[in-house]
Amino acid sequence: MNSFVLGIDGVSGNMRVSENMKRPFSKAAAFSLVEVTLALGIAAFCLLTVFALVPVALKTQQASIQQTTANAIISTIWSDLRADLILPPGQYRHLEEDSGYQLHGHWAGMQQPDTLYFTQEGKQTGTVNGSLPADAVFRAKITYNPVPPTGNTSVANIVVSWPAAVDPSSGGVPAGSVTSLIAVNR
Repeated sequence: MNSFVLGIDGVSGNMRVSENMKRPFSKAAAFSLVEVTLALGIAAFCLLTVFALVPVALKTQQASIQQTTANAIISTIWSDLRADLILPPGQYRHLEEDSGYQLHGHWAGMQQPDTLYFTQEGKQTGTVNGSLPADAVFRAKITYNPVPPTGNTSVANIVVSWPAAVDPSSGGVPAGSVTSLIAVNR
């Protein structure tokens, strides 16, 4: 610890600072090389950790977008099937030209499932039960279950999977899928 001594020159009356107050250059306030190296190492570790989390965050965001799009596809298919069921037999009109997927009317006696393909934005591409379009990302398979004995309820199982090129019913394992069982009371 440095001492501070203030003295008064007896002859001239001037104040002077003792030599003890001056710090040598080697004792100037600064971080040592070890401290600086340690701080840089901690900062580098923190930055690497943050950058390592970026791919995980991007993959999670991509999965979330795909799940949301798949749920929107199921919702539009459900709306289309519901609109089809409330019409009298023989009428197959949809409110909007683009909203109708031309699925099996009234689900009567349908043993074969319908397959639809959708783009990354959730727009239908190709035709019902057609071949796989080049821009297809999602595959929707609608399986019509037999009508229960009451006869006024229709049941369907909708499975939306991605990528569209992988068919889960043929033993393929998709990257992701969403399944919904819907029942519409007529």
